[in-house]
Amino acid sequence: MAQDTATKADDRLDPDLKRLATAVIVGAIAVILDTTIVSVGIHELGADLGASVGTIQWVSTAYLLAMFVTIPLTGWAQGRLGSKRLWLVGLSTFLLGSALCATAASASALIAFRAVQGVGGGVLMPLMTTLLMQAAHGRNVGKLMASVSLPAALGPILGPVVGGVILHYASWQWMFLVNLPLGAVGLWLAVRMIPADGPTRRVPLDAVGLLLVSPGIVGVIYGLTQVAEQGGFDHARVLVPLVAGLVLIAVFVWWAVRRGSRALIDVRLFRHAPLRTSSILMFLTGIGLYGAMLLLPLYWQQVRGADALGAGLLLVPQGVGALASRTIAGRLTDSIGGRWVAVAGFAVVSVATIPFALATEHTATWTLMIALLVRGFGLGAVFIPLMAVAFAGLERDEMPHASIVTRVAQQLGGSFGTAVLAVILVSATAGAASQHDLAAAFDTAFWWAAGFTSLAALLSLLLPDRARVAAVAGAR
Repeated sequence: MAQDTATKADDRLDPDLKRLATAVIVGAIAVILDTTIVSVGIHELGADLGASVGTIQWVSTAYLLAMFVTIPLTGWAQGRLGSKRLWLVGLSTFLLGSALCATAASASALIAFRAVQGVGGGVLMPLMTTLLMQAAHGRNVGKLMASVSLPAALGPILGPVVGGVILHYASWQWMFLVNLPLGAVGLWLAVRMIPADGPTRRVPLDAVGLLLVSPGIVGVIYGLTQVAEQGGFDHARVLVPLVAGLVLIAVFVWWAVRRGSRALIDVRLFRHAPLRTSSILMFLTGIGLYGAMLLLPLYWQQVRGADALGAGLLLVPQGVGALASRTIAGRLTDSIGGRWVAVAGFAVVSVATIPFALATEHTATWTLMIALLVRGFGLGAVFIPLMAVAFAGLERDEMPHASIVTRVAQQLGGSFGTAVLAVILVSATAGAASQHDLAAAFDTAFWWAAGFTSLAALLSLLLPDRARVAAVAGAR
């Protein structure tokens, strides 16, 4: 009995860790919601500010590119400033950008202020994971990731709902002003709950690495964002930045291998099998989540005739499913290991996407709502084992690099998935002459989305089991 009580106590999250998790999750919610909230309002922004579709799309693109310029710097900045100070700087920068966006009187000003937001967001996202993984010391990581994954899982799902409600009842400025109260609470909690910084290290900045990897990632992301607009990958505005970005990243890898731990990102960590496999699966998770999130609202709007708010509300079951699976996935990850939790999660997402691939313009709404609930259940589960496994056996000073790698992998997967599915959808809808033809075009795109997640389920078998994770952790 005494042993059982001790085991239960060991399974509980440390109170100080709970306080830290609360502070960083509240601070990160506004950042994670922001991207999808704003994407809903692109049409309204263009109309109000008198900008063309091509111009106003930069409101989203500028944010994304600024974020990726900043992400590689996070590990170095954490060493120089300290974790708490860097978190406060990042969150304050994001809130400043939000306030400025709400005052923008032109499209160019809004684009510039969105870049300020992106700089703050680029700091916070990898730093959130690093802070918590360093504080956990490898214990109860599944339960911890169940807490951390809440905003990450719900952001892309609830964002369109919040954006639709704001645009239905208020002006577009509130898409940015809504960040301020959330961020203010996040700042207050961070001051009170994030431990004070210890001595900082004067680590020299890898300037060459920065000049290679940041524009490299930005080039790849920008090229992928142009795919849908240009109608495919075979266009100069896609190929030039995409190829140039890939070349810069390849040169950075060569440079970073030579510099080792002194590199901006220590790419030698890819020798660590759990991180390598988890990063590949994070890429596919990005495709499955963000790629399908392009299709789902468009399906409800274009095929079923819903408005922006209605489409957002119809996605709520997916958010409910994601919320329901977190605790179960966290406990299973800690008890049986991440491999089978990831396999099951991806398999559920794939199977629950198939009803949309079989749907017509007359398919019963309740059938698709049930499918979304089940799909959300799978999505809520896959993040937890991937993050838990990725950090298994890493030293404290390696975790910032791992956070950057996993964040970039997921976001690149999201950009790639969105680009590919957008091209598939555009090609399939080109000859659509009726709602039936349009529904069939969406079916094709949803089959591809199901295929990506099926591939992820198979690759999840490569994740180490619980015994292997424990052995890797002990060996390091």
